[in-house]
Amino acid sequence: MTASTEFPLFVSAGDILTDLVRTDDSRWLSVPGGAGWNVARAVARLGLRTASVGALGRDYFSDAIWNASVAADLDMRFMQRVDRSPLLAVVHETHPPTYFFMGDNSADLAFDPSLLPAGWMDQVRWAHFGCISLVRQPLGDTLARLAADLRARGVKISFDPNYRNLMEHGYEPILRRMAALADLIKVSDEDLRLLFKTSDEASALAQLRELNRAANVLVTRGPETATLYVGDSTFESRPPRVEVVDTVGAGDASIGGLLFSLMSAPQRKWPEHLAFALAAGAAACRHSGAHSPTLDEVVALLEG
Repeated sequence: MTASTEFPLFVSAGDILTDLVRTDDSRWLSVPGGAGWNVARAVARLGLRTASVGALGRDYFSDAIWNASVAADLDMRFMQRVDRSPLLAVVHETHPPTYFFMGDNSADLAFDPSLLPAGWMDQVRWAHFGCISLVRQPLGDTLARLAADLRARGVKISFDPNYRNLMEHGYEPILRRMAALADLIKVSDEDLRLLFKTSDEASALAQLRELNRAANVLVTRGPETATLYVGDSTFESRPPRVEVVDTVGAGDASIGGLLFSLMSAPQRKWPEHLAFALAAGAAACRHSGAHSPTLDEVVALLEG
C-alpha cells in the first residue's frame, strides 16, 4: 500500500463497475472492471503510485472491486464507500458484445471530490478521464469540474471517450468540454466512427482535432498501424505481433502504457513513447480478461 505521506503521481477518474457476463443460458460471471479502473491498474502495475478515483457501494460486487484494487496496490484513500447499489454492465452476448447498464441511482454517482485527502492535487502529475462516467449525471459534471480544477493547477489531463451505447444521445457537450481540457486524447478507429457517426475516419479525426488543436491524439486500430499526432508531427507504429487470447482492456493498457512512459521517462522521443504504449496493449492481449501487463512483459515485447 502507498505510504500515507505520499500521494499518487497519477489518478484515473473514469468508471468503476462490475461486468456481469452471461456464460450460458443460466450462468453469469461477475468481473471487476470499468475503463477508468483498468487504466489505473495498468499504470500501477507498471510501477507508479496510482489511484482509481470514485465511489463504490457496500455490497458483494463492490467488495470484490475493493479487494482487487487493494491487490493492485491502488491508493485506497481515493475510493469512497456509500450506501447505494452497485453499477453493473450486463453483457448478455459476447460475440459481438451486447450489453446494457444497471445503476440508475448507484454508488458511482455519489462520488464527492471534497472528501479526497487534503493536498493530493499538489503531487499528481497526470489525471485520466473517460468512458461512461462522463455521461452519468451528476457524476459527469462533477468529473468535468475536477478535470478543470486539476488543469488550472498545472496537472496534465488525459481523455479517452471510449464509446459506449450510453453516448448515443447528448454526448457532444461533454465531449467538447473534456476535449478542450485535454493534453492527450486517445481514441480507437471504432470510437471515431461511432462518436462522429461516419465511416470516414479522416473526417472524424479532423472533427476531433478541431475541438482542441493543442492536444496530442493517439489513434489505435487494433493490430493495425496506430498513429500519434503531436502538433504538426505524425508518428506511426504497428503493435508487436502476439498470440491474441483476449482484446478486452487492450486499449486501456495502451493508454496506461503511454501515460506511464510519459511520466517515468520524459526524455524519450515520441516514437519511443508510442512503441511502449502499443507494446503494453499487445501484452494485455496475451491474457484473458483486462490484463495489466508488468514492465517486464512490455520490455520483452519491445526487445523481441
